[in-house]
Amino acid sequence: MCAEMRELYQFLPLVIKNGLDSDPLFQTKLLSLFSRFGSMHHADLVFQRADHSKDEFWHSMLKGHSKNSSLDVAFAFFCRMRRFGVQPLVYNFTYLLKNCGDQVDFRRGKQIHGKLISCGFESNVFAMTAVVNMYAKCSQMRDAQKMFDRMPQRDVVAWNALVSGYAQNGLPLRAIQTFGLMQTEAMSPDSITIVSVLPACADTGCLKLAKSIHGYVVRVGFESLVNVATAIVDVYSKCGHVNKARLVFDRMPEKNVVSWNTMIDGYARNGDAKEALKMFQQMQAEGLRATDVTFMAALHACANMGDLAQGRYVHDLVVRDGFESDVSVNNSLIAMYSKCKRMDLAAEIFKKLHKKTLVSWNAIISGYTQNDHVNEALHLFSEMQKKNLKPDSFTLVSIIPAFANLSVLRTSKWVHGHAIRLCLHRNVYVVTALIDMYAKSGSIKIARKLFDMTDERHVTTWNAMIEGYGTHGFGKEAVSLFNQMKMSPVKPNDVTFLCLLSACGHSGLVDEGREFFNSMSRDYGVTPHMDHYATMVDLLGRAGLLDEAWDFIQAMPIEPGISVFGALLGACKIHKNVELGEKAATRLFELEPEEGGYYVLLANIYATASMWGAVARVRNMMEKKGIQKMPGCTLIQLKNEVHTFYSGSTSHPQTELIYKALEELMVKIKAAGYVPDTNSAHDVEDYVKEQLLNTHSEKLAIAFGLINTSPGTTVHIRKNLRVCADCHTATKFISKVTNREIIVRDMHRFHHFKDGFCSCGDYW
Repeated sequence: MCAEMRELYQFLPLVIKNGLDSDPLFQTKLLSLFSRFGSMHHADLVFQRADHSKDEFWHSMLKGHSKNSSLDVAFAFFCRMRRFGVQPLVYNFTYLLKNCGDQVDFRRGKQIHGKLISCGFESNVFAMTAVVNMYAKCSQMRDAQKMFDRMPQRDVVAWNALVSGYAQNGLPLRAIQTFGLMQTEAMSPDSITIVSVLPACADTGCLKLAKSIHGYVVRVGFESLVNVATAIVDVYSKCGHVNKARLVFDRMPEKNVVSWNTMIDGYARNGDAKEALKMFQQMQAEGLRATDVTFMAALHACANMGDLAQGRYVHDLVVRDGFESDVSVNNSLIAMYSKCKRMDLAAEIFKKLHKKTLVSWNAIISGYTQNDHVNEALHLFSEMQKKNLKPDSFTLVSIIPAFANLSVLRTSKWVHGHAIRLCLHRNVYVVTALIDMYAKSGSIKIARKLFDMTDERHVTTWNAMIEGYGTHGFGKEAVSLFNQMKMSPVKPNDVTFLCLLSACGHSGLVDEGREFFNSMSRDYGVTPHMDHYATMVDLLGRAGLLDEAWDFIQAMPIEPGISVFGALLGACKIHKNVELGEKAATRLFELEPEEGGYYVLLANIYATASMWGAVARVRNMMEKKGIQKMPGCTLIQLKNEVHTFYSGSTSHPQTELIYKALEELMVKIKAAGYVPDTNSAHDVEDYVKEQLLNTHSEKLAIAFGLINTSPGTTVHIRKNLRVCADCHTATKFISKVTNREIIVRDMHRFHHFKDGFCSCGDYW
């Protein structure tokens, strides 16, 4: 009746005092209890005094070592037992093989398998089931299948071992096929079979089979089993039917903490963070103690909402319940604070974390990348390498966007080479990130070459390539690629259409854009959201169809947001429409945008129309609200150094050479027909306006690039804001008079200047 060592200790003095510690019956019981409680030292003391001629003592001792000692100790005891002449039993091998599987020790497992055969157990269903299970846990599914096929008889436990092995080794289709084969051989699934195959249904999105299994569960009466019901909740959640999952959850007669965790994670996974947190709070109210998985799911929900206050509340509970040292929970805290844009708090947790795992490094690197802290992300990636931590696919997918943000082809090629050396260059997520990186580094040709070489393409892979074409102004190529996508098994999603609409907008493909917008819901069942409407307004606005854009906004089935009116305001700036610009700005400012660029856009519209009083009003409005214009800067990399220029910069070591080269350029391009656009400058004389334009950051960076590279070399620059109208015109002329290709990446897109033309076709 003893349930723990403390209780057993109370009886030991009585056993010894009465001389019962030498009784074989008591010795057998004591061996069993010490083994059960994990005290192999005490078990060994009993074993040393026991009669070694009795086989049951050896079997009990081996069972204890198999469960509580290292695999080496257990195997050594097994060999000692064999030397002593004790004949092994089937369950000796099953315990040892389970230990091998749990420790993922394939080499030792094969040794024990060999011993099992030499003892004549190769036809025993229990022994061979343990062998199948061991190979499966060691990720050797080919060997597991061979052993299974050689079994003369198979019971439901053997089938379960194979189904579970395939599901847990990332082979869900094989798991489902084995499940089907099991039924063709008239073997009825039990509850363990159901719990094993349902995750495979979730991984493949096979909702039809999941529903069929659910029906079987109801028919045979398994729905009252908490593990089966929880597995059904999980499969419905992962197949996107969280409401069905909730119905099953609410009908469960008994729920454990795993059931609650599954439901909370289901809501978080399906984007309903509010309901996930509500479930978390309800679980707390019912007095259930949260586990590490509970906190990870709750923090995931907080991250999705960007709710810092709720995230801090969950963090306090983590500390209260003693999980502040749990690595997995800390990794979730890092991810949550990163999503809430508090990298200072994320970095603090990472710094205090003693046992950092690869997941910890991935979480902090991803956080820095997502928050545009490129230098910090690259620094940590470098530190990780110094500690001899081998990056995985998640590491690369986290760091590659940082290289993309640099927009430097040389560093992009380096990280691509690094992926090849790590043998991760064929991973679909890594390939997708590389395609996106090359497109953002200005090399759309390499991006397409990589895309064509890729055998496996997810929808994100197609989206990355379509977006790449769009940002480079190659709208027709983006449309052509989408037509190819329609011929593939991959179905477009909402992001696909967002990329397509943007590509059409940047290339002036108005009719194509209209058709894509209409077809997304009509032909593909994709409901447009705010970003789709904003992109459509941008498309119409760029093409000069401002009235149509306004009517489109008025007809929207949802309330227009900041991005929608912001797109219209930008179009009014391009086409100098003051009246509609004022209407758009009025509606926009009612929504209280934090971005100062919208106020600057309105001021520029007024300035173009010489409405200086209105310009002053906008400036006063910005001052009252404490809104400041983001200063424009342009970056250019030469060799391994990034050079940053601001308008009128004089701090660069080559300032004198740059301004001299720029002065000569201005003379040449004016002779070629360039006329400065002084409309955006005001409150100063005309000659001062021209001087201000001539020292814009884009022009300084281009001049620097021209004097520091050989003739014929392409000049790459990056602007943190939208390229200004005058610099756009000037760069076209510079490309003509210098016979250079100049690639400019601004906050929205790429401009390829060559022979006096821009790839944007002036739909910039």
